[in-house]
Amino acid sequence: MSTTVANTKSISRFPVPEIKDLPDDIREKILAVQEKAGFVPNVFLTLAHRPDEFRAFFAYHDALMLKETGHLTKADREMIVTATSAKNNCLYCVVAHGALLRIYAKSPLIADQVAVNHLKADITPRQRAMLDFAIKVCLDAAAVTDADYAVLHEHEFDDEDIWDIAAITAFFGLSNRMANVISMRPNDEFYLMGRLGR
Repeated sequence: MSTTVANTKSISRFPVPEIKDLPDDIREKILAVQEKAGFVPNVFLTLAHRPDEFRAFFAYHDALMLKETGHLTKADREMIVTATSAKNNCLYCVVAHGALLRIYAKSPLIADQVAVNHLKADITPRQRAMLDFAIKVCLDAAAVTDADYAVLHEHEFDDEDIWDIAAITAFFGLSNRMANVISMRPNDEFYLMGRLGR
């Protein structure tokens, strides 16, 4: 499998292993994603450079993003990732998770709006409160107080939901920083996903 995109730019500063050379469990996970999505998101290929960290990363990712309990929808979760990744200037996560946000929210405009300025986005007051908190966690977690919890409680988030918002923000803070350090390049496929009718 090629480790470059059509315009010959590398997807990472670090070596990108061939799928055939990966441990069985990682290869199977990547091939399952490829079958479902129709392509392999570059995050899977770049992080496979360190198999143990790949496993730990995706175990935590899946625990946060695929859980079926709580009051956050899939669109809510992707909205948090898109908004906070924009604050961290992470091209990969804004583009990739923005694509997922457009799909889950069934809105071709929402990801661009949230990434640029969630205060001007076509979102609900509940989502605005969620993003206000997530961005505070992203930029100044030490400043979080009981007042922040009170605002979220008014919008019917419980404490477990607040944990989820903070954990998603914190986890993707790690992801954003690594993506920037290794120059992880978004797949071209992400740019049009959820923008045009099929």
